[in-house]
Amino acid sequence: MTAYLITGAKIVGGEVADLLIDNEEIVAVGTGLQAPADAETIDATGLIALPGLVDLHTHLREPGREDAETVHTGTRAAAVGGFTAVFAMANTDPVADTAGVVEQVWRLGREAGYADVYPIGAVTVGRQGTQLAELGAMADSAARVRVFSDDGDCVWDAALMRRALEYVKAFGGTIAQHAQEPRLTKGAQMNEGALSGVLGLTGWPSVAEEAIIARDILLNHHVGSKLHICHLSTKGSVEIVRAAKRRGLDVTAEVTPHHLLLTEELAASYDPVYKVNPPLRTKEDVEAVREGLADGTIDIVATDHAPHPVEDKDCEWSAAAFGMIGLETALSVVQHAMVDTKLLTWADVADRMSYRPAAIGQASDHGRPLEAGAPANLVLVDPAAQRTIVPEQSTSLSRNTPFAGMTLPGQVVATFLRGTPTVRDGKPVR
Repeated sequence: MTAYLITGAKIVGGEVADLLIDNEEIVAVGTGLQAPADAETIDATGLIALPGLVDLHTHLREPGREDAETVHTGTRAAAVGGFTAVFAMANTDPVADTAGVVEQVWRLGREAGYADVYPIGAVTVGRQGTQLAELGAMADSAARVRVFSDDGDCVWDAALMRRALEYVKAFGGTIAQHAQEPRLTKGAQMNEGALSGVLGLTGWPSVAEEAIIARDILLNHHVGSKLHICHLSTKGSVEIVRAAKRRGLDVTAEVTPHHLLLTEELAASYDPVYKVNPPLRTKEDVEAVREGLADGTIDIVATDHAPHPVEDKDCEWSAAAFGMIGLETALSVVQHAMVDTKLLTWADVADRMSYRPAAIGQASDHGRPLEAGAPANLVLVDPAAQRTIVPEQSTSLSRNTPFAGMTLPGQVVATFLRGTPTVRDGKPVR
């Protein structure tokens, strides 16, 4: 295995230092390091070194929808975006609700070799919301599942949600909730408000998200388990989670890059690329989730990378699928919305996009500080770079990016997974 000496990098945006990587580990961090004779030197002057990013919310589509994405193509896109670990959501076909399916996804990730894949198991059988899935069997499987979600559907039955929270306590698992009261969002197409009325599209009210979050926080407090809120999107949701944390309640939450930047006005184009669940919200909501991420109310950024084939998006709005891709653009959007606006530092980015998501998902080999003895999972970023997003250049199989044509800051130059480069000069190694 090749050793690497990375010179002149700003460690999480701070002090300049060299990193010596050998035998899958960071051997040393400092200046004037002595590298083995056969080591390759990488000049990282002007680049920022971050721990490998961890995405707690990725849709890899395999098995069942390999026309949209595969574990291979999805993790390849993840590596290009600076991710060394991704958590694969359960809404596959068949649903990842058994030990057999989660082990299949886990093994596909190991074979691909671009990023570690941690399958998320479904909470209920078939994600139908009526019967608990084999949570214990998935936890004991080779995949060692620790996060469970019916994402795409809400576990709306309070009694079933309580049982799920109780069940995962036995092995320290987490229930990740897609907060959407289905009876309040039947046929919903976009954020509910004046604009939805003008456009003639059925509205998705904020209270449908907020009511489930409030209920589940109370249930989790009663049970004493671990609750994670997926893709939080409204000002009211931020306020509910903030109040819960002030009371010392055990809840974590995520926000997507697109909810940090885009607003409901884009729906006026009727371009289905902007159709997503939860929907793009108001400017006030965007400001609130940015503030929530900055002050720690929202724990992490998660992409909710949701690839779709052309025919599922290139159609009228009402018939189009919900979802946007985001693995390759996430870090750039966060730099644009949070770092360049002085709301977060690069050290904060490492916290929100690596340390905390790894801790929530119990990915012990990831989210580690860049120090001697840590696994060599890291990314080198050029913060001064500018790039225009061109969908046709996506590494993902799908092209449904909402950032097409936008110029965003930052460029991942290199990604290392356990000391092996998966990306060099911004391109996949293989």
